[in-house]
Amino acid sequence: MGVSYYAVATSLIGLVGDYLFDDRMLQDRANTKRLAAELSPLYLGSQTREIQKALESASSDLGGRIMVLDMSGKVQADSRRELNGSRMEVAEVASILSHGEKTAYGVHTLKTEETESLDVLHLIQPFDGRAEWVAYSAAALTHNDRTIGAVLYSAPIQDLMQRVFALQDQMVLYFLIAAAAALIIAMVFSRILTRPIVSLTRSIQRMGRGDFSVRVPERGSGELRRLSETFNTMSAKLEMLDQSRNQFVSNASHELKTPLATMKILLESIIYQPDMDSDMRTEFLNDINKEIDRLNMIIGDLLTLVSMDSKTMRLNRTTFSLAQLVTDTAHRLDLVLKQRNQELKLQLSDRCEMYADNAKLTQVVYNLMENASKYTQEGGVIRVRLIRSGRDAILTVTDNGPGIPKADQAHIFDRFYRVDKARSRETGGTGLGLSIVHQMVLMHGGTVSVDSEEGAGSTFTVELPIHQG
Repeated sequence: MGVSYYAVATSLIGLVGDYLFDDRMLQDRANTKRLAAELSPLYLGSQTREIQKALESASSDLGGRIMVLDMSGKVQADSRRELNGSRMEVAEVASILSHGEKTAYGVHTLKTEETESLDVLHLIQPFDGRAEWVAYSAAALTHNDRTIGAVLYSAPIQDLMQRVFALQDQMVLYFLIAAAAALIIAMVFSRILTRPIVSLTRSIQRMGRGDFSVRVPERGSGELRRLSETFNTMSAKLEMLDQSRNQFVSNASHELKTPLATMKILLESIIYQPDMDSDMRTEFLNDINKEIDRLNMIIGDLLTLVSMDSKTMRLNRTTFSLAQLVTDTAHRLDLVLKQRNQELKLQLSDRCEMYADNAKLTQVVYNLMENASKYTQEGGVIRVRLIRSGRDAILTVTDNGPGIPKADQAHIFDRFYRVDKARSRETGGTGLGLSIVHQMVLMHGGTVSVDSEEGAGSTFTVELPIHQG
């Protein structure tokens, strides 16, 4: 427990240190980079006096020492006029001159004649009041994207370091007190809770070995009973998720295996028939190319779903017109609709100014309209309607295709689920489009539903909140 509290204290101190240093570091880097841009033409033209004046002026404004160094690390100009001709062996300068970095930043403590570089943001140590703390910020002098020298800006940060270490000492003290109190309380209550939890512990161990069907008796009352109920609920959900995962892996494997098997057959035909007709060979290669495209589609959709499942995908909200988005998407599909002799009718009664992720909603609208086109017979009609209802935008996409059976409608947004598997593969679908639509609409706080009858077409309805940026 003490180690845990120590780890938490270390992490929080690091976070606080990051917060305190971020503004200073960003400001120093920006100033150094700007100064390097101003000095590069002067340095290239060997205008020593102008460089010296610029350094002294910038040093007065920034409150630190600034030096210009050549590619060997020798000081060519010093705002204090003390180290001209000396060689600076500083890690930040080495990063610029030897390792090709454009900017570098570091914090150092100066003790007598030695310079020690420290990671002050992640190191707990006592404050040494005798040491002089400085921040080094370096930037490359460049010409035509080629490094020709470096600018080094050093500034004292003694006051900042004192605040960081003082805060560190306080936080360590508070966490030690909290750890001691928690340890005492844990020792008092551990004996009371040990016996009733034995059964639960054994069940958890079984679950850790992969047995998600385990359940514990719901006995007694109070917290322990609620704990047992919660555990059983969690166990049931994990069992369901494990089954879903197995099904998903099975479906994904099947979807990836099908185009691979097709390509293997086509390639073997080409390999073992060297005298194959050139037209036939070209046709086989075109088929292989289509299967590769299909694999890319499946993998792309899978990666999109994985990003959404792992919560790494974020909304990049901007203000735009949903009506204009629908119009643009219809224009993108115009050629496909003409090839299928299909008619698209738009009814846009409101511009529906949205504060949302344009790219993701474009994919939602495109998937729904393309899906309607795929499952509508040649010469069919697709209707897209957009209205505003209160603070929501309601988009409906209706086709006069074959419709969806009632038994399939509950699963239409499941991954890899197809009503007509043979036709879906023929039209190039991956079985993931509607699932992506469902997830992206949920990310926006909306809902998507389907209403369909066999032989009478289908209507997909998306309701999205209109947020004002």
